[in-house]
Amino acid sequence: MKSPSHCTGTDDDQARQWDTREGCEFRQILDRVADKWSLLVIALLDRRTLRFTELRREIDGVSQRMLTVTLRQLERDDRVHRTVHPVVPPRVDYRLTPMGATLHHTIQALVAWTEDHQDKIAAARAEYDQRAGEARSA
Repeated sequence: MKSPSHCTGTDDDQARQWDTREGCEFRQILDRVADKWSLLVIALLDRRTLRFTELRREIDGVSQRMLTVTLRQLERDDRVHRTVHPVVPPRVDYRLTPMGATLHHTIQALVAWTEDHQDKIAAARAEYDQRAGEARSA
């Protein structure tokens, strides 16, 4: 039997996979996979190995601390491999692991969906904002 952190084992496993308890392992993994910094790091590393400074330069808006935290989490989950070169100044390279590379295919599907629907979403947002503005005015 799996521990409660796996959030399975009930008659309703389909609903439990989206368990909102903080201790749910599935939720923790999904939260880490789906955060914006992780998505951007994985997308960039799919093309090639990058140094920390290159990643930071490529990811608009990420702080040094947030990028460090993100890379550590990705490394812990075996999605990114970190290589420290014994040179002065120190050089650290990051690349996707085989598991990280499989995640990139999923991200590509999400990006394709976004590209396919961005015009419809923009129109829906504009319509919603217009209705909300009219309701505030009334």
